[in-house]
Amino acid sequence: MAPEPRSVGLLFIYCISFFFGLPANLLALRAFVGRVRQPHPAPVHILLLSLTVADLLLLLLLPFKMIEAAYDFLWPLGNALCALTAYGFYSGIYCSTWLLAGISIERYRSVAFPVQYKLSRRPLYGVIAALVSGILSFGHCSIVIIVQYLPTHNVSDAESLPVCYENFTKEQLDVVLPVRLELCLVLFFIPMAVTTFCYWRFVHIMLSRPQVGTKKRWRAVGLAAVTLFNFLVCFGPYNVSHVVGFFQKSSQNWRACAVLFSALNACIDPLIFYFSSAAARRAFDRELRRLQTWGASLSAEWRKAREAAAKKGKASAGMVNDSFTGE
Repeated sequence: MAPEPRSVGLLFIYCISFFFGLPANLLALRAFVGRVRQPHPAPVHILLLSLTVADLLLLLLLPFKMIEAAYDFLWPLGNALCALTAYGFYSGIYCSTWLLAGISIERYRSVAFPVQYKLSRRPLYGVIAALVSGILSFGHCSIVIIVQYLPTHNVSDAESLPVCYENFTKEQLDVVLPVRLELCLVLFFIPMAVTTFCYWRFVHIMLSRPQVGTKKRWRAVGLAAVTLFNFLVCFGPYNVSHVVGFFQKSSQNWRACAVLFSALNACIDPLIFYFSSAAARRAFDRELRRLQTWGASLSAEWRKAREAAAKKGKASAGMVNDSFTGE
């Protein structure tokens, strides 16, 4: 049976997210590892490195979501792999929210309290913030594994493939829905409120200082805009599904499309890296120049090959004409 149009569309966007997000995040990972290994790294660089790792976790699990979409959201890979995939995927999503909030706090403190910020800029603070974010996200998302192995776990029927983390029984919904609401409050709304306040103050301060250059101002606005886009467009629909599901006492059918927007977060984050870090900007600019050079050389080779083919064609035509004249 051919996949449904919704499944084909989601599969296509998953593939785009994977093939664009993976190289960009690997490039950022290399830049941030190099920056963190230098003496006295700033806490924000440790947070950016942790955000890159969270994105890579999500991206490396995307092929399993692609298989799920190709099978019309049935799961052919077994119960254990379903639990591990869902656990890692959703933990990666929610780990990003508090990391983004931590980055916004660092940016706000750097311009609002520059003296205190320079005195307290210790790498240990970044490590602690990254660990707290990981513990919060991975700890809360353990509900995925718990629900998956409840004795009331439901499958479609004895002969067809099961689904992964869907089609819950009433007993499972009694556990899942309240935890999802807590996830939404603790790992989405609170970090979004913190991030919104910090970037509002950060942009206001940057734009009000005449000594700040135009490029820095644009980077500040771009950083705030991309981060809020992440929260509202990438994370928003999925977390709204938690609230709606809690009050309607059901798991919403459109959650699969909402999860798709969350996966796009891994493609948006490289823009945050670019606006946040000079090391990331240098890495991206260097790779862009390399791609431009490669494209120019490829274009030159193609032109040479076409000119050679044209000359060969003219020579062949001349030989044919001479042969015809000689006869």
